[in-house]
Amino acid sequence: MEDKSLKQGAVITFVAYLLWGIFPIYWKFLEHVPAGEVLAHRIVWSLVFMVFLVLVTGNWRHLMETVHELKNDKKKTIAIGTASIVISINWFLFIFSVQHGHVLQASLGYYINPLISILLAVFVLKEKTTKGQVLSFILAGIGVLYLTLSYGVFPWISLLLALTFGFYGLIKKTVNLHAMYGLTIETLVVAPIALLYLIFIPSEGSFTFSPLFAPDNLLLIGAGIVTAVPLLLFAAGAKRIPLAMVGFLQYVAPTIMFFLGVFLYNETFTVHHMITFALIWFALVIYMVSIYRDTPRKKGKKKATA
Repeated sequence: MEDKSLKQGAVITFVAYLLWGIFPIYWKFLEHVPAGEVLAHRIVWSLVFMVFLVLVTGNWRHLMETVHELKNDKKKTIAIGTASIVISINWFLFIFSVQHGHVLQASLGYYINPLISILLAVFVLKEKTTKGQVLSFILAGIGVLYLTLSYGVFPWISLLLALTFGFYGLIKKTVNLHAMYGLTIETLVVAPIALLYLIFIPSEGSFTFSPLFAPDNLLLIGAGIVTAVPLLLFAAGAKRIPLAMVGFLQYVAPTIMFFLGVFLYNETFTVHHMITFALIWFALVIYMVSIYRDTPRKKGKKKATA
């Protein structure tokens, strides 16, 4: 049964990262719609989809209990509010990067993300780190610095994507909400702002009520589904597999983005980019090795104390 659960978890988690990896194709279909408008629709329709899902699965009472718990805990309320804003910024940056031909920068951002998570874990959570993890972070830093100095382009999109998603993960770790309820509440927090944007900011005519099922309408409504589904799949799959395997699978998404940027969208890829990515990839190899070496030690300590 354990092997079956492990295989299922690996497949489900892989599918989640696969979907995240091909996201740029979806947002490219909406590149004629301003990124802010796409984000607003993404938030609103994510909330609609999540409320529908909660009702269908019979979890409304549990959601209300979670909301009530948050009301009585100011720290958690502030944390979930902050998480809502941070992930909204991350979503906007990702949509913006795809629409403006920066898929490679988005890819680089999600390669850097786990290294940012290490930094946050050390300085915020005071977690211990290995020499390999420190070395991987230094190499990644050299890669970003090299690209900035030699190519003359500061990869601000990459770093902001990595930082926002890193801080989002940190906040979620401290709040520890069920994935379904967490996403529902997060989108609920920022939905009023999104609705006000759609009402008062002049639209490009992308969303129309007649005909309701126009191609742009379907894509904007579908943004809620494509946002929620991978996240829910990840939540279901990741809890069935070791953390080291999650760490390995998380590079599926940026790798797909990398190939999309280079081969499908023909983005500029110079020797400077190659050196930067090579340094990042080397850093990630060291990072993964350090995780796999550390995992058996932790298991050994648990057995010794059992």
